[in-house]
Amino acid sequence: QVQLVESGGGSVQAGGSLRLSCSVSERLTGDHCLAWFRQAPGKEREGVASIYTRLGYTYYDDPVKGRFTISRDNAKRALYLQMDSLKPEETDIYYCAARLWAVTCQQLADNWYNYWGQGTQVTVSS
Repeated sequence: QVQLVESGGGSVQAGGSLRLSCSVSERLTGDHCLAWFRQAPGKEREGVASIYTRLGYTYYDDPVKGRFTISRDNAKRALYLQMDSLKPEETDIYYCAARLWAVTCQQLADNWYNYWGQGTQVTVSS
């Protein structure tokens, strides 16, 4: 059972930055996918970005390209999401997710991922 624990959420003004972290219980040296999702109350969960842990390939949803950066530190078993130029409409709960031994990570559908963290709240004020 893979355990994921997010941290780093908080409140920021529009245009500001936050860095989310996710601690992963599994070693990251295999062909695994890690991803960030977000969900607002009453809305569907949407994928933000994913990363292939062994080779570091990344994939982003169009609305965050150029503003968000996903990265991982295999030695620390950690996933990160650097979020810059945040917008009020990006106020959501952010989740990290994992799929082990994946053949691709160009995938932001939530049913692709097997393991989920509990989420961390991000609030962007105008």
